[in-house]
Amino acid sequence: MQETPTQEWLAGYIVSASSDAVMCADREGIIRLWNSGAERMFGFSAAEALGQSLDLIIPENLRGRHWDGYARVMESGSSRYSADLLTAPAIRKDGTRLSTEFSMVMVKDDAGIMLGVAAIIRDVSSRWQREKELKERVRVLESEKDS
Repeated sequence: MQETPTQEWLAGYIVSASSDAVMCADREGIIRLWNSGAERMFGFSAAEALGQSLDLIIPENLRGRHWDGYARVMESGSSRYSADLLTAPAIRKDGTRLSTEFSMVMVKDDAGIMLGVAAIIRDVSSRWQREKELKERVRVLESEKDS
């Protein structure tokens, strides 16, 4: 007879097998969890990503803004993005940019002290490109109608 899996086993299996990127960074922004979905999405193996700064996937021009917000979240222990989706560009190992949406999980110890942040990330680049093209088509049609 097969044993019923524990919640811990199920959680670990689901995170590791998820096609979405699931990652966690500590208070200093060092990557501590990097699943196979993150490997596929960003192109870095877990061995390459673990122990590295989140700068690994943050476009250089957005790093200052990111770290300001990250520090506020670590200080306050909350973020509006723990309930809402955040949309942000990211970069792959090969340097190409992608559009992402992600939700955040505040990781706290038993005393409520912030340990870091986890994120579940989805690549929405294709959808973003389709929406951009559709908006451009609407803009062209509107300008033709007005002339």
